[in-house]
Amino acid sequence: MRCGGCGVTAYPADDRIGLGGFLSPGATRLACLAAASWSFDVASDRLEELAGVRLDDETIRRHVHRAAGPVRRRREAAPPAAFVGAGGDVEFLADGVMVPSRDGWRELKLATFQARPRGAAADVAAWADRDVPAPATCAAYAALCDAESFAARWRPWAEGLGIDPDGELTVLADGAAWIWAAAGACFPAAAQVLDIFHASGYVAAAAAGLHGEGTPGAAEWLERGRSRLLADGWPGLLDHVGATPAEGRTAAAQTAVDEMIAYFAKHTDRLGYFGRLRSGRSIGSGAVEGLARRMGRRLKVPGRGWCAENLDGMAALVATVDTPEWDGLWSRHAA
Repeated sequence: MRCGGCGVTAYPADDRIGLGGFLSPGATRLACLAAASWSFDVASDRLEELAGVRLDDETIRRHVHRAAGPVRRRREAAPPAAFVGAGGDVEFLADGVMVPSRDGWRELKLATFQARPRGAAADVAAWADRDVPAPATCAAYAALCDAESFAARWRPWAEGLGIDPDGELTVLADGAAWIWAAAGACFPAAAQVLDIFHASGYVAAAAAGLHGEGTPGAAEWLERGRSRLLADGWPGLLDHVGATPAEGRTAAAQTAVDEMIAYFAKHTDRLGYFGRLRSGRSIGSGAVEGLARRMGRRLKVPGRGWCAENLDGMAALVATVDTPEWDGLWSRHAA
């Protein structure tokens, strides 16, 4: 249809049936699915190979950015009540990943809520080999903003998911001070747990300082130290250090031990590993670490960096593409 006065061409019926743009809703969804997993040029190749859809990378980029913002806003406005009746213990995890923008590298903040059933009780020796049940449900979020602005969204997100932010839940994180401070304010009744893998890294660094990196002595000291940490927390770790002879210790070795002690001294009440092992609960923040890796693989691409205004939308696609939320975000009523 062409306007006789101005000459503009339009197709009003297309808007009514969901064809307001170059791509149909179904094709837009496919483009977003591919672009959340691969770079735009690779997504172009995969779409043609898997679905017979021929779109160049620039067309995909333009339409994905146009669709991603509304997807993120729909999700913020009406989050799924995923945790109502899901069962299991509610866990909250937070982290960050550096991504390239046109203004330089910036930190994309990440948060994950999940409900995890308890597994079988385990002793300290089985901490790494036990079967921890997969989460019954989860929801992940990401935003390019400062820590204060990001943390201000945690309680609304929790409430939207059907989680009582003042109830019992667990915060698992890697030791970043801003996460613990914000979690204490947002989730006052939550137990806080230092990720065991980050904790082990500090024990390993002290072991290398004392005995040399990669040596049998370092491996043995790490194993004994981690076992004491898992069994007795802060007191156990101090006992392990106290049982280590100080004679002949170099200044570098002493510095490594001092740095480990200074690190754990900030987390003395976050080392309740033994009770969590015995009750079949998780002691690691692997879920949000995995999300950070996925974000990094997709968003750390060669080139001039992302426009900051596009990063939140792309991050929302990456965060939801492998979750049950994806279908709901693309229903016709949500579009």
